[in-house]
Amino acid sequence: MMLRIKRVPTVVSNYQKEEGEEGSRRGGGCGRNCLQNCCLQGARLPLYTFKKVDRIITEQKDVFEHDKSEPPVAFLNSLLLGEWEDRMQRGLFRYDVTTCETKVIPGRNGFIAQLNEGRHLKKRPTEFRVDKVLQPFDGNKFNFTKVGQEEILFQFGESEDGEVKFFPDATIDAENSPSVVAINVSPIEYGHVLLIPRVLDCLPQRIDRDSFLLALHMAAEAGDPYFRLGYNSLGAFATINHLHFQAYYLTVPFPIEKASTNKISTLDGGVKISELVNYPVRGLFFEGGNALQDLSNTVSDACICLQENNIPYNVLIADCGNHIFLLPQCYAEKQALGEVSSELLDTQVNPAVWEISGHMVLKRKKDYEEASEENAWRLLAEVSLSEERFQEVNALIFKAISNSGNCSGTDSENVLEDASVEHPSLEEVNAINENSHSVMVTGSQGCLVLQ
Repeated sequence: MMLRIKRVPTVVSNYQKEEGEEGSRRGGGCGRNCLQNCCLQGARLPLYTFKKVDRIITEQKDVFEHDKSEPPVAFLNSLLLGEWEDRMQRGLFRYDVTTCETKVIPGRNGFIAQLNEGRHLKKRPTEFRVDKVLQPFDGNKFNFTKVGQEEILFQFGESEDGEVKFFPDATIDAENSPSVVAINVSPIEYGHVLLIPRVLDCLPQRIDRDSFLLALHMAAEAGDPYFRLGYNSLGAFATINHLHFQAYYLTVPFPIEKASTNKISTLDGGVKISELVNYPVRGLFFEGGNALQDLSNTVSDACICLQENNIPYNVLIADCGNHIFLLPQCYAEKQALGEVSSELLDTQVNPAVWEISGHMVLKRKKDYEEASEENAWRLLAEVSLSEERFQEVNALIFKAISNSGNCSGTDSENVLEDASVEHPSLEEVNAINENSHSVMVTGSQGCLVLQ
């Protein structure tokens, strides 16, 4: 049986329109100054090239770092956030996200709630298939080649000569499809952007080794733990079937980043895999590795395994690319089968990577005012696989990692061990809430204000 749910996907580009709707005419090509052949001739965009990251060891912490040489432009503050603010001044966003109310919900997890009433406006209804993680690219539907070039901040790729370089005005090489960073016109937070690998190749929403390594390089290049990247598969609330990662800047720890973990195994390449403990969504935590590529290959192989086994999932890339959370989920499937309560459905919250990480984007003032750790936990618990199913999925992942040569035979056996961890009950969470105080967060530039 084909599972579908009626969804209202978030508009991520100003050119995301109903099929057949004619775009506004601005002169030249199709009139939309897009990334398709009609408008690409002579097109130019800034280009930032990064140097490959190596593994270095310090006395305090193992980290992935670049050469100590000064980059030609500050990647995060001057380039990405500077260009993002320029697009905000030019009125390209559908609303001003910096005015959205945000608070940290009382409780030990510190879930973050944002009231974003503008995010669900002016959306187009669609049929969204949730029972297929891998679906072919469809050029007739909205994709990122249809965005206006003014929504693209810059091209992003590996340096050919091993040096970080910035070119303010570079040609778009259509023969070698560039990766680009674009604004999300319906932002969740300050600096909300999309990383679109090899945009002109029109890749469907599925992770491969090269694209995932590119995302880790972007996290490493930003060099700020408060700038995180996320990925949603189809069936886990991706709304566009064109390969992309999301990213934004928020200066508060995500609850998932503070969650305890239980080590499962350390692989031959030095990658350590752990299981989340006392968190409402069951998931895996990856860190370490003898080189950035070891970490990247291990996680991307796990993602590929989930894709090929038709298991929806989300990924959070944190701590400058050093920490990665992999979260298989089943909320959309439960939703399609009518197994989610009307109370949760009425919130209109689609638990994708940011919500699962603890940043709850709420569309109704009532839900924002009544936000509690108990309510957040209840929603996220519906996202999680059961313990039995989670262990089955872990076994699939470790078998795939083992077959790809990333671990020894004993590693795949270790994943089946039961961590025997109990999650706190809702009563315990309530008790915590009663003894906690609110912390407010301004929506402006992701800065915290304690009250």
